[in-house]
Amino acid sequence: MTRIIAVTNQKGGVGKTTTTINLGASLARMHRRVLLVDLDPQANATVGCGVDRVNLSGSSYQLLLDACTLGEAVVVVREGLDLLPAESGLAGAQAELGGEEGNDNYRLRSALGGATGYDYIFIDCPPALNVLTINALVAAHSVLIPVQCEYYALEGLTGLLETVARVRQSANPGLVIEGLLRTMYDGRNSLTREVSEQLSQHFGDKLFRTVIPRNVRLAEAPSYGKPVIDYDEKCLGSLAHLALAGEMMDATSAQDNTPAEQTGGAP
Repeated sequence: MTRIIAVTNQKGGVGKTTTTINLGASLARMHRRVLLVDLDPQANATVGCGVDRVNLSGSSYQLLLDACTLGEAVVVVREGLDLLPAESGLAGAQAELGGEEGNDNYRLRSALGGATGYDYIFIDCPPALNVLTINALVAAHSVLIPVQCEYYALEGLTGLLETVARVRQSANPGLVIEGLLRTMYDGRNSLTREVSEQLSQHFGDKLFRTVIPRNVRLAEAPSYGKPVIDYDEKCLGSLAHLALAGEMMDATSAQDNTPAEQTGGAP
């Protein structure tokens, strides 16, 4: 079964795109088939995968408007890793598509229904709770939330979790929290440790054990249009995402082996 995961946090600059690209590439290195969906008008995941966002045969924007098929739009990034690229036209999707209660919120779910052969689909969401993010939450099985361990880390989570709860009630009852991921982590910083402890107290086993450290090579990789594992496979950023991929595979295996009546929503 393909697992669809929305990577989102309404706060910008927390590592959503970095997580999407590098977790996807790490899972592909572990012989899983992965599709990345760039749903952010900034198209950072597209550029970070080395894809020219100007000369595209299709895009997530065109797919949402039924102007192309998924097969026409998907680009191969590397073995086992494909990308549904984004373009700047996505910025107008808020006006072209309906509001939170409209049928347009089901467009991405319908489009991804034709995605076969993938083990994981990761949706890189924009840093806002808009119609694009709602489409992602309606289409997804779970939500992965990157969180930077800083003073305002918990501030934006309440709104996001409320939105997840509303989507679960209205459109996607199976939606759960995959986990919260600590990003840009610096254990030498006392504030980082304090926020990390707060996250652990609030979210318990929904907090990934793996942390993603601040790492120069990880920050450099997008400028070369590569996942960090293809840029420097031995750096701390690569090793951390490989560890995260292993943790996610273990969690997926456990979920697949859990009887349906024992599964349910997350906080």
